[in-house]
Amino acid sequence: MFLINVEGAVYKGDKWLMIERSHKEEHAAGMLSFVGGTVDQEGASSDILERTLRRELMEEVGIRVHEKMMYVRNTSFVLADGREVVDIVFLCEWESGEPYPKSPDEVEAVHWLTTDEIMKHPKTESYLHDNIREADRLRSMTMV
Repeated sequence: MFLINVEGAVYKGDKWLMIERSHKEEHAAGMLSFVGGTVDQEGASSDILERTLRRELMEEVGIRVHEKMMYVRNTSFVLADGREVVDIVFLCEWESGEPYPKSPDEVEAVHWLTTDEIMKHPKTESYLHDNIREADRLRSMTMV
């Protein structure tokens, strides 16, 4: 069985909302990341991915995004304990709230960064490079 994780590529103007993951985190501690989290089991449900992402954005950084979300891409990875994760990224436009590390056990710091700043950031993993490139491509297509 896979764990399902959702992440939000949240943008505001030409910047992306990025977090530095807490050093207490099991996966990618201290690294730059989109906000996201694991989908809870709910039984029969609809829009579970989007609802999970909205919940995580509010719980971790205290923001809301516009209703419309766009699928960006998915990947999989294996945690140190052997559990397999499917990660799904959505493109989201910031709506309201000033982001802050609302959940310090998960979020060390919050930043608004350009694509170029993310690509050059020393705490960025290669999978984030791929995610941000695709999110930026989709964002530019929707803003035409």
